[in-house]
Amino acid sequence: MSDLRYPVGEFKPATGTTEADRRVMIESIAATPARLRDAINGLSVEQLDTPYRPDGWTVRQVVHHVADSHLNSYIRFRLALTENEPVIKPYDETLWAELADARNSDPELSLQLLEALHRRWVLLLESMTQDQFNRTLQHPEAGLLTLEVMLGLYEWHGRHHTAHVTQLRQRMDWE
Repeated sequence: MSDLRYPVGEFKPATGTTEADRRVMIESIAATPARLRDAINGLSVEQLDTPYRPDGWTVRQVVHHVADSHLNSYIRFRLALTENEPVIKPYDETLWAELADARNSDPELSLQLLEALHRRWVLLLESMTQDQFNRTLQHPEAGLLTLEVMLGLYEWHGRHHTAHVTQLRQRMDWE
C-alpha cells in the first residue's frame, strides 16, 4: 500500500526552471480550483466528513486547508515581490484545520474563494519575470526560499490535496 500522506509523492524543489516549466506549473495552479471541485462533486455530508486517511483530515478540512494555504502563499508572493527578503509568518495548519469554520462549513465557500484567488494569483504569476522568480523570502522554519521554489511547492500542493480526495473516493468506491 502506498503512503496515503503523499499520493503524488513528496515535494521535491526544482531550481533552474525554464519559462516553459513555469508556464506548465502556472497552468496547473490555475486548474487547481476546478480539479478540487471535481474531486468533491456529488459527495454527501457523511463523505465530506470522512478522513482521507487514518488520523488525517476530513475531505471538508482538506478543501478549507487548500484555501487557507493558498491565501497565505499569495500574500507571501506579494510580500517577496515588494520587500527585500521578507520574513514570513508561519501558521499552524493543524490548528487552523481544527477551527470551527474548517470543521463545519460548506466546502463551497472555500471553492469560491479559491476560484477568485487563483484567477488573481495566476494574473500575478503570468506577469512575473525570471528575476522576480529569483526573489526570496525568509521562512522561519524552512529558511530562504525563492519564488521559483514556492511556485513549484504550491503547484504540487494543489495536486497533492486533490489526490487525497480522489484516492479516497477510489478506495471507498464512491465513483
